[in-house]
Amino acid sequence: MLHVYSFFYLSGADFEDCVVTYEISHDKLTLWIPYVEPRQVLWFGSKPSAAECQRRYDVDEVRYTTQLGKFLRNYAADPSSPTTYILHPDQAPDLGGSRSSSGKLRLDDALLQLAMDRARVLKTGYEVAMIRRANDISSAAHRRVAERITRLSNEREIEAMIHAVCIANGSRSQAYPVIAGAGHNGATLHYGDNNAPLKNKQSLVLDAGCEWNCYASDITRTMPLSGYWSPKAAAIYAIVQRMQEECIRRVRPGALWRDMHLLAAEIGMDGLLALGILKGPRDEIARAGTMAAFFPHGLGHHVGLDVHDVSGSLALTAAATTADATCGVQLDHGKRVMVTPVMLAHMLRESSNDEQHTTHAGAGAGAGAGAGAGAEAEAKAAGKRKSQHLLPNMVVTVEPGM
Repeated sequence: MLHVYSFFYLSGADFEDCVVTYEISHDKLTLWIPYVEPRQVLWFGSKPSAAECQRRYDVDEVRYTTQLGKFLRNYAADPSSPTTYILHPDQAPDLGGSRSSSGKLRLDDALLQLAMDRARVLKTGYEVAMIRRANDISSAAHRRVAERITRLSNEREIEAMIHAVCIANGSRSQAYPVIAGAGHNGATLHYGDNNAPLKNKQSLVLDAGCEWNCYASDITRTMPLSGYWSPKAAAIYAIVQRMQEECIRRVRPGALWRDMHLLAAEIGMDGLLALGILKGPRDEIARAGTMAAFFPHGLGHHVGLDVHDVSGSLALTAAATTADATCGVQLDHGKRVMVTPVMLAHMLRESSNDEQHTTHAGAGAGAGAGAGAGAEAEAKAAGKRKSQHLLPNMVVTVEPGM
């Protein structure tokens, strides 16, 4: 699917059997579209013509894929042809000739994905507008559920309502399968059955977001099925709400994502201490990473053409993931990170070390090779921290949970 998102990012075309090529030296973007025979139109409908694609998409030229083989063979036959970059080995072009002719193409399947990710992580104004529109529709769907929640009897009705509101507002695609988990089902992060009765359940976790023009939204809310919270549930809800609101207030260019996660964990820990759910000295609980037992996933992730969009800067830290490598947990970026107590404790120590480096930055360094080695190590650490900072025009979710 990542290849599909990158294809749409480059071409804007959202129908099947297309190819896109970009000739770097000529700064030429070509969209290759399938030719549809007239007899196929009766059964499957027509696709945009070359002239229509030229008007619709921001490309330099539109050609039919029937001509693509000849184009590639001519490109391969030119001794001055530079490296051809592809996203994945399975995209190696079929030149339709002998093996010797295909060998003339120098293929690189590593660099293009990195370049695409760097481009896609920063959104244009147009992309932000598409995501906002998707958010507006998804918000309307969530509000409809909240308004009618006390009259519903099964999770499947909630899923159907989300789809109905989104379709009625022009969005037929969900960015991910609807998660409508009542009671204990809400504790499964990617719950998908959506077929349990709501009776005698206290709360609903609703995680649903549609797409608009292929751009995703992602909204997660928790609501009481009876229309009101019990005192204990209200207290937990208030803690999570504070976690989210305080972190949202800190979202700005230059913010360090690791510190955002630590802030959410700290607020959650203080809330659970106040309720008596956690007991003991605050500093010891923090150093042990105990809050990860209640907040076991990443704070959020990028959103774009993919709901869990390209990773960009939201890795919690390479060091933190290495610290937990012995636990056998499959690690990923963004919200999909499985945050363990070991990782959370490591992140806290790392943050404290950063503060100490900042505090003592004006102190004189030792002489000789030791000082040089220390400066080099600090420069590498600073480089890693820089890679985790938020930048203008990133679109991220802030979705703590407990």
